[in-house]
Amino acid sequence: MAELPEIRIGTAEREEAVALLGEHFSAGRLSLVEFDDRVALATQAVTRADLVPLFSDLPSAPSFLYEPAAGNVATDLLTLVPFALAALVIMVAVRHPIAILLGFVVLFIVARRGLRLMRGTGTG
Repeated sequence: MAELPEIRIGTAEREEAVALLGEHFSAGRLSLVEFDDRVALATQAVTRADLVPLFSDLPSAPSFLYEPAAGNVATDLLTLVPFALAALVIMVAVRHPIAILLGFVVLFIVARRGLRLMRGTGTG
């Protein structure tokens, strides 16, 4: 799931924004007054949304403002198949109560992860 704009930012994000504003200033895209104003706003920013307007008219923005690319759900689901198969093989081949219980636990975890991926909340 993409990061929400109301997520709080830290010093590293503020410093990245100020550094990128400095690059735009040195490239001549910002006047000294605009640069000073935007740096002041960047250093006071609390959330990601506070930084978005500072870069709306510039060709690039800090990397943390971009939403992460959505993964391919089908590929992510395919990575769960070996775990499900291993759990089923253990349950059928070993036939020990603890192995069966372990198999069910693994299948439960795989099923929950698969459902999260299909619902679009696969980061948790």
